[in-house]
Amino acid sequence: MLADLYRVSPNAKKAISSAAGYAVFSNFGMKILFAGGGSGTGLAVNNSDRKETFMKMLEVQAGLGFGVKSFRVIFVFENSKVLNEFINSGWSFSGQGTAAAKNGTTGVSYQGAVSVSPGVWMYQLTDKGLALELTGKGTKYYKNDELN
Repeated sequence: MLADLYRVSPNAKKAISSAAGYAVFSNFGMKILFAGGGSGTGLAVNNSDRKETFMKMLEVQAGLGFGVKSFRVIFVFENSKVLNEFINSGWSFSGQGTAAAKNGTTGVSYQGAVSVSPGVWMYQLTDKGLALELTGKGTKYYKNDELN
């Protein structure tokens, strides 16, 4: 997954290697008329000690749309505080922030990424599928207790 990201966004390699950690998820989502959802699995990696934490995600959608898609998401955590909150407390969000080309405080380029909360950037790669939707989403990320 990281190799695919680096191919389409070469600056992501420096951003990920200099971050506190990252998480990668493979997701599948479906939307039919007014409701939809998705699920996926992933892995969070702490760059300082290389510890891996297996995770899951669930998504609920409301709004008008129709489609099926498979996609991959990569989160980049600028500091250990946001990484640990993601891993240990689970995390949820709805919607996305605006795209930013550079973070002025660290000088690391996040070209092609979207800021989803302070200190957290997200890249999304669509594998395949077609979707036309106008939705509000709620997504929950949490530890996979069976694998950790």
